[in-house]
Amino acid sequence: MRCPFCAHQEDRVVDSRASREADSIRRRRECLNCERRFTTYERVEEAFPQIIKSDKSREDYDRAKLRRGLRIACIKRPISIEQIDAVVDAVECQMVALPGREVSSDWIGSAVTSELRDLDPVAYIRFASVYRAFSDIHAFLEELRGMDVGSSHAGGAGDEDEGAADDHILDNKSS
Repeated sequence: MRCPFCAHQEDRVVDSRASREADSIRRRRECLNCERRFTTYERVEEAFPQIIKSDKSREDYDRAKLRRGLRIACIKRPISIEQIDAVVDAVECQMVALPGREVSSDWIGSAVTSELRDLDPVAYIRFASVYRAFSDIHAFLEELRGMDVGSSHAGGAGDEDEGAADDHILDNKSS
């Protein structure tokens, strides 16, 4: 393992521990040249399916890319890195269980949004707004209304006023 401080390629393992989920091993290493310590993680390399993009091109699955998209959606939200990693792990687990060797990027987006919907509604809307590429404000507002179904005023009196308020917002934006 190359030392991140001096680039020397020889080190010794000081400590090894399994992660809480037992899906990776955390190793503390010490460089034999500069004697600084650093941490590495070892995990089983899964055989993930190829991703079919919306333009029908294919690319290898990239965990870092999915994690990066989730982190952007979760900026300034009370969501820990561990929770983001749990979402990525859940999506990967579902993906590996699929029978085929290819999966659409649309499937991944749906799997992520279903995980985020329960975790944090704001992060869900942020991610969905990119993944679903809403065609206009009406489609976006419809998605928001769909999320509001479980709240205290959903289905009650005032829903008509809510739609009128949305129309008013749109009218003000267009003028």
